[in-house]
Amino acid sequence: MNSGTVVTVDFRGITGVKRRPAVVVSSSVYHDERPDVILAVITSQVGKSNAKTDYLLSDWSSANLAKPSAVRIFLLTSPKTSVIEIGELSESDWGEVKKRLRLSIEF
Repeated sequence: MNSGTVVTVDFRGITGVKRRPAVVVSSSVYHDERPDVILAVITSQVGKSNAKTDYLLSDWSSANLAKPSAVRIFLLTSPKTSVIEIGELSESDWGEVKKRLRLSIEF
């Protein structure tokens, strides 16, 4: 599993557990040493994705997403065994997501 991989993962919410898309943002070094992955959520609520740290995906269809989607820098971890790979962000979309990560995390 690489950074930029699109996966589905179970999210626990108010109304129960729902399987939703996310993108892997953790590095290969992290994956080599940890049993989990760091994810950023993907939402189809594109109208609500207007923060400076949100990114509307240009190539959502080629990433095997069902409808127009945005990446929100809302991070979570999940065991590698509970995520299912469904696609890959395009190079340009992944580059834009990395820009939003840099805006969101101080390092």
